Amino acid sequence: MTGKNILPDNAASALAEANSATFSRRRCIPLAVVIVASGVILLMGWHRELSFETLVRHHEALREFIGLHAVYAVTVYIVLYVTVVALSLPAGIYLTVIGGILFGTALGGTAAVIGATGGAVLIFLIARSAVGEHLVRRAGAVAQKLAQGFRAEAFSYLLFLRLVPLFPFWLVNLVPAVCGVGLATYTAATVVGIIPATYAFAFVGAGLDSVVTAQQAAYQSCLALGRDDCRLTFHLRDAITPDLLAALAVLGVLALIPIVVQRSRALRSPPSQAEAPRDPST
Repeated sequence: MTGKNILPDNAASALAEANSATFSRRRCIPLAVVIVASGVILLMGWHRELSFETLVRHHEALREFIGLHAVYAVTVYIVLYVTVVALSLPAGIYLTVIGGILFGTALGGTAAVIGATGGAVLIFLIARSAVGEHLVRRAGAVAQKLAQGFRAEAFSYLLFLRLVPLFPFWLVNLVPAVCGVGLATYTAATVVGIIPATYAFAFVGAGLDSVVTAQQAAYQSCLALGRDDCRLTFHLRDAITPDLLAALAVLGVLALIPIVVQRSRALRSPPSQAEAPRDPST
């Protein structure tokens, strides 16, 4: 007798499963916090504060603050961008344009790239830790095959999804986590893929500074007259032209060229000797 309690095999197995279930639940806590926080913000409508109208109302104060605390202002902007992306809130384009208005194309675009990448990596790690490939395995053989194909050409697929601004940013953040894409590949494709659109929208924002100033002056004049129907008439969609979206779509198609070339070569190349059908007469 050693004095140690020896558990039967079935008890040990049950204990291991209980520990595994507890560990899985703990891994889901960060994802649950993100979902709840995002839901509360959307239900309360707080995400609408990240708008062009809010910027116009506080434009002068923001300009003055940036002039006095430039580094701190950029840091706050990046942290805000990380939070918005990590919570999957639909305000990324607005934040990018606002960054261009407040900081200019170069600094605003760079800060937006850092913030968007940081938020995307954060939610990717949270989602991968919580669900990983478990969801794909439970979804069946077809889902597993699709996930394997995605992993095989992860960089090109991700680059395409990032370049074309038709796909929701939050969805592109979560799909690679479920499919088991590596962190290095995900991060590299995210950085490279978001640069064109981010700097393009920051450039659009930088060109809107005079528009913001004019809108603010007209809005304040309207309020000074005591009117209660004062509105800001500018919409961001007016600045994002079809030509800009088409250019980004072309870049996305170019990102798929390596996959097309590789698949084409695979179809044209003859089967290897090991895979070639055997002659029944031999």
